[in-house]
Amino acid sequence: MNVKSIAGQFGEGRVALSSHSAHPLGRRRSLSEFVALTKPRVMMLAVFTAVVGLSIAPGRLDPPTTLVTVLAIAAGAGAAGVLNMWYDADIDAIMSRTAMRPIPRGKVSRFEALVLGLVLGSVAVLVLALATNLPAAALLAGTIAFYVLVYTAWLKRSTPHNIVIGGVAGALPPVIGWAAATGEIGFEPLALFLIIFLWTPPHFWALALNRTDDYARAGVPMLPVVAGRTATTRQILIYSGLLVLAAELPWLLGLAGVVYDAIAAICGALFLLLALQLNKSAGTDRRAAHRLFVFSIFYLFALFAVLLIDRGGSSFL
Repeated sequence: MNVKSIAGQFGEGRVALSSHSAHPLGRRRSLSEFVALTKPRVMMLAVFTAVVGLSIAPGRLDPPTTLVTVLAIAAGAGAAGVLNMWYDADIDAIMSRTAMRPIPRGKVSRFEALVLGLVLGSVAVLVLALATNLPAAALLAGTIAFYVLVYTAWLKRSTPHNIVIGGVAGALPPVIGWAAATGEIGFEPLALFLIIFLWTPPHFWALALNRTDDYARAGVPMLPVVAGRTATTRQILIYSGLLVLAAELPWLLGLAGVVYDAIAAICGALFLLLALQLNKSAGTDRRAAHRLFVFSIFYLFALFAVLLIDRGGSSFL
């Protein structure tokens, strides 16, 4: 990824704008198309984990500042999603999973997505800096930049380790929330960072196992495409074991009580069981990967929800 490649994406966006319609302002648009560009489900997960980081931090923000902080983080996460769709519009059009996104369907041009992403991201960082502090704003800006420039524009198309390294961006929201409340970074939010970081590979590889042909057709070197099913399921099992161990850190650091520890242990055992079943399953069995993918979503939500209730819920609300 270099300046020329970014410029090329910008130029393609302008061509796409003119090719979709000679009168772009005359095209029918709906707010839902622009909202879809922000990847709402991914954005909600980022906001949720950021809220947990914000709520368990020792510092406290007044309610209006808390609301502005959450909205700024949501806008930043949304901006990252928009810029991701801007850059990946070419491969999104090839993959069946993403072909119905707004840009491949011609509902929004690449140029419009680029402008929206840049404006939304800039406003989010500025608002967070004014509402809270510079460290939190710098972390938000760094997260957006890492997701777009490092993961999307470089790693995603160049290495099977794209999800592992790129997971840094998805794991930073609780650190941003903590920094917004305290103005600094401690060991506690880094424990939450580690949980999400280790959760990301098994979650996305479980999805990729059932979409190998899709990724191969688009030229995306996901681990199942490059290394095959056996190597991928083995890596999923390894990361799942590390994740279960990392999930105990909030309890060990005093961030959570025995209720969290019990739920983390039970859910961790189920996660490992599903990862083991996937590792032993036949290559034609799509259900094992799907079960792990679905449960991984519940797993992360359960851990962070219990953290929010156990440690931060009463004071946050």
